[in-house]
Amino acid sequence: MGRKFVYSPKLYLGESISEKKLDKIKKKLENKPLQAHVYLLTLASNPKEQIEFYDARQLVQPHYRGQVSYVIGLASNWDEAVLLVERITKECLQERGDCSLREYLLCQQSS
Repeated sequence: MGRKFVYSPKLYLGESISEKKLDKIKKKLENKPLQAHVYLLTLASNPKEQIEFYDARQLVQPHYRGQVSYVIGLASNWDEAVLLVERITKECLQERGDCSLREYLLCQQSS
């Protein structure tokens, strides 16, 4: 059994990820996760943490099988993923006055 993804309704995209190719990228992640130039930003699997991001090629490791991830963003490289985390943090700070990213992102899901 492969990894399952739930995508945030407000999916953050790095500058190199086009909306036109988004469906194609999602399908590849579901079926063949061994693709270069895709980094996933997800809510951390540990509820005490906030966000984690990793290269999609890691998904072939046995550790990830059967897990469900809540994807909040996609980037094409590590630097772009860091910029997305910065963007999310700035938005959260502006909206809430704190850096509770997990709560901020989950509230977006219900909005």
